[in-house]
Amino acid sequence: MRLAARYYLQGFAQSLEMMNIVGAKVREARYRGGRKVSQADLAARIQALGLGLDRTAISKIENGHRTVKDVELQALCQALGVTVASLFDES
Repeated sequence: MRLAARYYLQGFAQSLEMMNIVGAKVREARYRGGRKVSQADLAARIQALGLGLDRTAISKIENGHRTVKDVELQALCQALGVTVASLFDES
């Protein structure tokens, strides 16, 4: 296989890997306590805080296909009423 093709395929495989470790916890927090905050509602809450995360970005975060900036993590937590530490809790 040509060298360029090999690097392209390696990059493609890496892009399929998880890009964050908090996405599943963000989804859990949306469903916490028997209530369900939709991705669109969460996006609206975050946008009210001054960040431009839309529903698609939240979906990608929850599925591990997008990185999360520190300011976005803080806004996600504020909008969901959870702590940053809770998103890293392994239990």
